[in-house]
Order: sequence, then C-alpha cells, then structure tokens
Amino acid sequence: MISLHGLTKVFPGGVRALDDLDLEIGDGEFFALLGPSGCGKTTLLRTIAGLETPTSGTVAIGGTDVTNAPPGRRDVAMVFQDYALFPHMDVVDNIAYPLRIKKVPRAERRAKAAETAARLSLSELLDRRPGQLSGGQQQRVALARAVACRPKVFLFDEPLSNLDARLRLEARTFLKRLQRELGVTTVFVTHDQGEALALADRIAVMSGGRLAQVGTPAEVFQRPADLFVASFIGSTPMNLLPGRVVDGGLHVAGATLPVPAGLADGDEITYGVRPEYTDLSTTPRPDAFPGHVVVLENLGTAHLVTVENGDTIVQAVVPEGSEPEPGAAVWAVPRQDRALVYRDGTLLPSDPVPAVASDLPAAGTGQGI
Repeated sequence: MISLHGLTKVFPGGVRALDDLDLEIGDGEFFALLGPSGCGKTTLLRTIAGLETPTSGTVAIGGTDVTNAPPGRRDVAMVFQDYALFPHMDVVDNIAYPLRIKKVPRAERRAKAAETAARLSLSELLDRRPGQLSGGQQQRVALARAVACRPKVFLFDEPLSNLDARLRLEARTFLKRLQRELGVTTVFVTHDQGEALALADRIAVMSGGRLAQVGTPAEVFQRPADLFVASFIGSTPMNLLPGRVVDGGLHVAGATLPVPAGLADGDEITYGVRPEYTDLSTTPRPDAFPGHVVVLENLGTAHLVTVENGDTIVQAVVPEGSEPEPGAAVWAVPRQDRALVYRDGTLLPSDPVPAVASDLPAAGTGQGI
C-alpha cells in the first residue's frame, strides 16, 4: 500500500507541482495517474520513487515512512518513457543490472534474468544489444528489468508512448496480464485516457498539482466530478452546453428538458452529455437540440456527427449506415438517464448511474476514450 499525506512539491521559482495532496493506493492495485502535460503526475511518480524530495508531506510504502529514504531503499522498480536501457550491454545484462547493484552473485543474477526473459518471450534475444531491438522488444526488456528484482511497487512513466498504435494495444493487454499474475502494486502515469480506462483499477485525474477526481474507470467516465474532468475524459469530448431554468423548464440550446432536483427558476447550469449518449432525429422534438449537420467523421464502426446551430455545436455518435447527409436538418436527442448537470463547475448530486459493460468502449475502438 502506498500512502501520501499532505504532499507538496515547490520547485525553485515558486512553481507548485504538487499541492497538499492526499492519496491512498491499495496493495496489489493497478493505479493510473492521468492528466494533461504539466499537471504534476510525473512529479508525483518521481516523488514516490525517491527521485524528487517533497517540500512537505509524507510518503509511506507498505506502512513504512520512506519520505527521506533514497530510491535504492524503497524497493520500487521504475520503467521510464525512453526505457533507459544501457546501449553497451546485451539484453541479459540489462535485465540483471538491478540485481548486480544489489550484489547478487553473477551466476544467480544471470539465471534470474534468463528466467524473467523467458516469461516475456525474450529468450531468443538475450545476446542482442538495445540498438538491435524493435521498440516493442526494448519495452519488454525494460519491463523484464523491473520484474527481475521482484519489487514491492512498479512505477511506470508513460512506458507505451514510444510504440505505434497497434503495438500499444498489444502491449497494454500484455502489461495488465503481467501485473495481474505478479500482483504487484502498480502506479502508471499517462496522458492517454484510453490507456488509463483500459488498464487501471482506479484512476486519479490530476490538474494543477491537485486531484480533480479519484475513482474507477466507470465512475470517472460516466460521472466526471467537475467540468475539467468532463472536458478531459473522452476522445470525443462531452457536449457541454449552457442552460437556464425558466418557468419550470430547463432550457438548453433550443431544447426544453426536465428540471433536475435542487434547481429553481433562474439557476444557470452547464448541461453535459457524451456524443455516445446522444441520438439523432430527423423530426422536430422539444427535448432535442436543433441544427444542421456540418461534419461527418468516420470512426470505423460508427460516425461522429457534428451538428451546428449558430454558436452552438453538439456532437453525436451514430452507427455506420445511419449517418445523415451533410447539411441535413436534425435534432440531437440527449439520453436523459446519461445526462449530467453542473452548477458552478461541479456535478450536481444525484443517484449514481449503474455501471454496465456497454458504457465503456472496447479497447481499441477509439470511441469515447
């Protein structure tokens, strides 16, 4: 278990990378740190590893305070974005290097390295150097090096970002399976929502050195806690539309919708609904957003349809074969059971949406992630 309490990191010049952060990561959990560049996720990972010293706060691993402990005494293994393999060493020596630092006898460390390499399908590559390997092979060598020393914690700093799209899909499936087999607590930094949703047991969405939301992939995808998370999660961004309660109705972008509990006449809100939960109608409806189709984007098994009405833009995902023609008049119909309402940037409380398998898109579809 990893426990972080009051963690703050201020760099010279007053840059506050971490701001009084509290977080608990469970034993054996696959935990993702997700956020845009500069949000503090890599600084947090490096602070857990001992590569950065916090300005204030504590870091505990397995119940032991390691705030001031050097990296070598934390029993963690880190896989970097560029893999950080030694170019002059062959694969077996790269894998065995952490054991060499621990002064494990040569024969024993090479045997453990060979055993670990076999688990990762690297046995045929033991005599090669990193320059003779593909990106996917180098990534597996970096993983093998982390696995060989049997750490308490794996720390991954965007380890898949240098791979092409197809290899990334294969690698993340392999990575999750490996973590499940080993049962090692894992912290995974990424800016890719697809990776976080596909891999993690829980996700922390970070912004400005703070935790915007912590929850399961279903919770973060279905019920973003605030407008930042709502706008960040989703490769097809959530439709976020201004609205106002007038005469007992919620008026949003030309539609009149039911008024959620807790709102009264005059209240101004932001209405959110994902394109995946937005249907299209060719006949007028009072509970739909009117407009004309301006863009069609082919997603493979579906189309992303952009509907415009003046300054208002709404997007909907429709199955292939049912997409309207560009220029057609349509009404975008939000599914009321999937819509969200934000007041002052924060999600209004309501009964949680039940998690169903269809709510999270399948890995690799490119829809909603």
